[in-house]
Formats: sequence, C-alpha cells, structure tokens
Amino acid sequence: MERGKIASFAAEFKPALFKTFENGYGKNDFRKDLFAGLTVGVVALPLAMAFSIGAGGTPAQGLYTAIVGGLVIAFLGGSFHQVSGPTGAFVVIIADIIARQGMDGLFIATIIAGLILIAMGLSGLGSLIKFIPYPVTVGFTTGIGVIIFAGQLKDLFGMQIPSLSPEFFGKIGQYVEYAPTSSLWASLFGVGTVVLIFAIRKLAPKVPAAVTAVVLVTAIAFFAGIPVETVGSRYGAIPKGFPVPSLPAFSLEKIRSVFPSAVTIAMLAAIESLLSAVVADGMTGTRHSASAELMGQGLGNIASVLFGGIPATGAIARTATNIKAGARSPVAAIVHALVLLLFTLFLGPAAEAIPLAALAGVLVVVAWDMSELPRFLGMRRAPKSDMAVMLVTFVLTVVVDLTAAVQVGVLLAVFLFIKRMADTTSIVPGTADTAGSAGFAKTDAGALNRLMTPGQDGGSASDDPADLRYKKVPAGCEVFEINGPFFFGVADMLQDALKAVERPPVVFVLRMRHVPAIDASGLNALASFRKRCKRNHTTLILSEMREQPGQALAKMGLDAEIGSDNLTESFDTALTRASALLASRQSGPSGEHKTRQGVGA
Repeated sequence: MERGKIASFAAEFKPALFKTFENGYGKNDFRKDLFAGLTVGVVALPLAMAFSIGAGGTPAQGLYTAIVGGLVIAFLGGSFHQVSGPTGAFVVIIADIIARQGMDGLFIATIIAGLILIAMGLSGLGSLIKFIPYPVTVGFTTGIGVIIFAGQLKDLFGMQIPSLSPEFFGKIGQYVEYAPTSSLWASLFGVGTVVLIFAIRKLAPKVPAAVTAVVLVTAIAFFAGIPVETVGSRYGAIPKGFPVPSLPAFSLEKIRSVFPSAVTIAMLAAIESLLSAVVADGMTGTRHSASAELMGQGLGNIASVLFGGIPATGAIARTATNIKAGARSPVAAIVHALVLLLFTLFLGPAAEAIPLAALAGVLVVVAWDMSELPRFLGMRRAPKSDMAVMLVTFVLTVVVDLTAAVQVGVLLAVFLFIKRMADTTSIVPGTADTAGSAGFAKTDAGALNRLMTPGQDGGSASDDPADLRYKKVPAGCEVFEINGPFFFGVADMLQDALKAVERPPVVFVLRMRHVPAIDASGLNALASFRKRCKRNHTTLILSEMREQPGQALAKMGLDAEIGSDNLTESFDTALTRASALLASRQSGPSGEHKTRQGVGA
C-alpha cells in the first residue's frame, strides 16, 4: 500500500516529457512536433519582443525569456502541449517593478517567485488555484488589458514623449499633451498592423495573423525607406551571442521591498500556466500534472532571469497554436525555443528592422483579447456583490497596481464567501403551536425573525420523524436548532438565541444534528453561551451532535463542563433529560428558585 502511495506521489512530479518517451515516441510524432514547433516559434517571435518592450525591457530580454524559460519548462513541466514565455499578463507587473525597483529588483522578485512556485508544486497547492474567484480573474484580466492598451499609444502613434509616466492617468495626460507630436507614418503602420491582424483572422484564420502583419508592415517600411522608429533604432543591435548566466545583487532590504510583487508574479504565473494547461487538456484529451507544471514554471523562471530574461508562464494563445499545428508532446515546445535561439543567433538584423508601431499594434490586439469585454459586461447579470468585487479589482488594477488589486479582490471575495456561508447557517426556534407542547414563553418576534432563515419553517422537514411537531416538549423547556456549519461568521447568533426568549427557561435544548463542523470561534461562542445559561440558572443540553463537533468539544474540555448527562445522542433522550430536570422543581419546597439552582450547573 505504501509503495503504491510513493509511486503515485512520484508520478505527480514526473515531467510530461519523460512520460512521453516512456509511452513510446516515434518518427511520425517527431515530424508533427517539428512542424508545430516551427509554427509556434515564428508566432512567438514578435510576441516575445513586444511583451518585453511593453514591460520596459529590451527585445533581447523577451527572446531570452522565451528561449531559456520556454526550454526549461518544456523539459520539466507537467503539461504535454504547454508553450511558455513572456505573456501580456506580466506586462503591467514587470513595468511597475522596473519603475520602482529597477531591473535588479525584477530579477530578485522573479527568483523569489520561482521558489514560491516550486514550493506550491511540492505542497500540492496547484489544485487550490482553481478557487481564485471568477469575479477577481475577470476584473484583473480586463484591467490588465486596459493598461496594456494605454501603454502602447505612444509607439502606436509615434508620439515624442520624453519619458512615459508609469501611472495610468499620468499616461492619459501625456497623450493629450503630446498628441500634436504624433507621426503620420507611425500611426499608419500601427493602426494598419491592428487592421491587418483582424482582417487575416477573419479571412484566413489558419494563417498566423500577428507574424504575417508584422512581416508585411516591416517589409513596406524597409523597402520603401520610410522614416519610422524601429527596434534597432531605439534599442540598438540584438546581441548575436547569448548572455553569461549571473545572479543579481541580493540584499535583505531589496527582498523585503519586492516580496509582495514576487507573490503576485508567482500567483499569476500559477493561475495562467494551469489555466493554459487545462485548456490544452480540453483540446487534446490529455491530463497535465499541476505539481510538475508548477515545479517546471518555478525552475524556468529562475533560469530565465539568470540569463537576463523576465518572468515567463504558460501562454494560452501559443499553446493553442501549438496544438492546432499538430503538436504531440513537449518536444514541440522545445523546438519552438530552439527556433527562437537560431533566430537570435543568426537573424537579429531582421528583427531590428521591425517598426515599433507594428509591435505596439500587436500588443493593442493582445490587450483587446485579454480584456474579454463580453465576459466583463456579462457580469452585470451576476449578483451585485460579485459585480462589486469585479469592479473593485478592475479599478485597483488600472489605478493602483495588480498586486493590490489581486490582494483586495481575493479578500473581498473571501468576505463575500463568509457572508454567504453565514446566510446558509441559522439558529431556529421551535414554534409556539408545537404539537403536544405546553407552549413556549413569549419571545421577541423581531429577534426571532432575525434568527430565522427565509424559507425555513423551524429547520425540519414535515415528514421527518424527528420534527419538533411530533414531539412532546414540556413547559419550561426551550428548543433551538443550528442548521449549517457553526463558524466564526455566525458565532454571535447563539447569543441572540437566548436574548430572543423573553424569560430564561429552566432547560435549553440545542439541537446540532445539522452542524457538520464547528471551529474555535463556534466553540468559544458555545462556552460563553453555557456560562450565560449558568448565570440564568438554565441547564444547557446539546442534542444529536455529529462527529467533528463532538471531537472538537472534547478537545476543548467543553463536554466535561456541560456534563455527560447533558450531551445526548437523540432528541428523545434530550427531552427525557429535560423532563427529569423540570420534574425536580416539583420536589423541593422552595419551588422554582430551588429548581433553578439545582439544574443550573
């Protein structure tokens, strides 16, 4: 049995490439992977440079990322078809870190993010990524799309802005101020690239639209000798060699300052890569390993920055292109990285001739694709609370930064979840006309209404033999029932239950048959409630407790405080116990006072 568990654990971390060769890999498979790798390599070329430039890096850094990061992730990742490299989602984060911490700060943050991803893979936290709320993902992806779009207008129209503001509204102000400096040729090439991409997608969907548009625009600009700013004129020649691996200068202060951004990079890399892997599985019928994929992503990001690259993650569009081109295994992603390496080593001058307006046009289309306006606008039909979470995340992404947006968005979603969980839990009283009962003491109707959950009639189904209406509840006994998990979000309800009763009863029976779990706050509320019952000379009986609450009660020692006689397995036993306690009031000459003293323990 133990061997089986160990084998299963090891299989979870085995890279998809290794599994491919174990299952048999032939010439036909390699032929398909070779063609797919060539195709996606050509598609990735302008994207890698564009994303790096958009984030404040150099074209070469984008290529290094796609080569090194893409190669390592392809070797060690858990997806059979994933293609990794720079993506649009990181543009905003990278630009912010470079603006605040410099390139060294970005390298340190990425290495920390890589270590976090490795830790997530080892701990199996990959399965928890799916719990990121949908409104949060919609809000920040649409926000990222807006910021990417806003960041490209300078190059798209060739505006002569000395230094572009890192702030969203600062950029807008600069665009208004420097609009007269726009270049006619840059505007034609930039807008023309956008139009060409959409036209090719519509008329020839099998043709790689971004590559074709960039090649056409570059050829026109080069052969017509049109004066327009290019990759080479701004950034110089793309290095023909490959950088020597090196570590950034670490310091405790630097680590502290970039750590929040590192967490955001890790979370975004995990979300995007696993989402891309899920999409790939849906298209091919394969099954990725989340743990191996996170391990590969972590190691790939660390390797990327050692060679001067930027953060990398699984790219959904390139992965889909890879699959549509016929990829059979991670070998295709390896070929894609080698294609980019060959281009970097031997065809750098061709990349240097690309107009910056054309790359800005590519990013404008990416921003449009990322924003997914139909999903964003479709949220207006969602519950108002979800729409509010999405809008807060969106606004914070655009106005503040992605780190704050994700943190606040997830926090709001957690509070929303707690509220909804609290709404599903109720503490409901018995009704005054319960069959066989002498009736309950008068209660505060407003308090009872606050305790009752809409649509519930005492918390029991009419055909349930344990329903209160089928039981004989003696006078002087109050019965309440908790429905749902008893956690910190609903702990104060228990105090309201006793407040709702006008006169403290002699016996208070609390039914817990519908409480699947209780936490420390619930236990504390129960302990406080017991003390309040004791002060009022009321005996507390807990009835029909399930396994987890019972064990938690015993751990806290509450079972001893309440008394074993007052912990009953069935409601009938609870009523029998209540009747015995009430009968004792008749046995003493002091009447009710003696009875209450006797049963108030």
